[in-house]
Amino acid sequence: MGLANESSLMDFILLGFSDHPRLEAVFFVFVLFFYLLTLVGNFTIIIISCLDPLLHTPMYFLLSNLSLLDICFTTSLAPQILVNLRGPKTITYGGCVAQLYISLALGSTECILLAVMALDRYVAVCKPLHYVVIMNPWLCQQLASISWLSGLANSLIHATFTLQLPLCGNHRLDHFICEVPALLKLACVDATVNELVLFVVSVLFLVIPPALILISYGFITQAVLRIKSVEARHKAFSTCSSHLTVMIVFYGTIIYMYLQPSESYAQDQGKFISLFYTMVTPTLSPIIYTLRNKDVKEALRKLLSGKL
Repeated sequence: MGLANESSLMDFILLGFSDHPRLEAVFFVFVLFFYLLTLVGNFTIIIISCLDPLLHTPMYFLLSNLSLLDICFTTSLAPQILVNLRGPKTITYGGCVAQLYISLALGSTECILLAVMALDRYVAVCKPLHYVVIMNPWLCQQLASISWLSGLANSLIHATFTLQLPLCGNHRLDHFICEVPALLKLACVDATVNELVLFVVSVLFLVIPPALILISYGFITQAVLRIKSVEARHKAFSTCSSHLTVMIVFYGTIIYMYLQPSESYAQDQGKFISLFYTMVTPTLSPIIYTLRNKDVKEALRKLLSGKL
């Protein structure tokens, strides 16, 4: 009998940070601060990308998708985390299932979308004369759609496999969100097949995309070094390094969570890593792109002055 059958009427108890009760107020402020920062920063990116004609380019179209993704991802988790930190530490079975499917779909989508953004930077730097032709609006929309649909497909497969595991009455989830590694720990049967599925999916979404990104940035670095203009070289490095920074932080934390063997998975350490990539990482895109990109800073200045 699967998890759904035996758990449909039972809530999960989210232990979260209950073993650190004095820190829960600190975590509440931490989550609330970064959630609000994520909303403000990413909504700002979306607004200026829509309103400023100079930002109607493939790069900012993809960046807007990333911002929308980060808003949805954080919103699927933060409100429930805040409630549990200050109130009942439970989540309904339906709420847990919904959270698992949604957060997994959005997180997987970001893995692919970051690779698509690296492709955009590769074409912009290495094929500048053909950039407008190659990265046309139709192709950008198709690549964005593929990213979203890939994330959805992964979620349907991955989460469904996880939810088939019997729990035998175990409903004390040693985490603050419903996440695959924590749910696998509750299973009362051999979860080797599920762990194999987790590993295969993790390779597809957490190894291949960053490998392609690193290869593309190898070509980008070679092309940038051949640019004679110091100003143009600096602009290219600044724009690309922004994306590379977001990519390293995002993939680094996710890979740590999903690619380490289950027997070496430290639950407390995993909670803090999860808190970082669910709350902090979504704020990085608007901060990094705003601070390091002249076009975004100029668009933001025009927005604040009412000229957009």
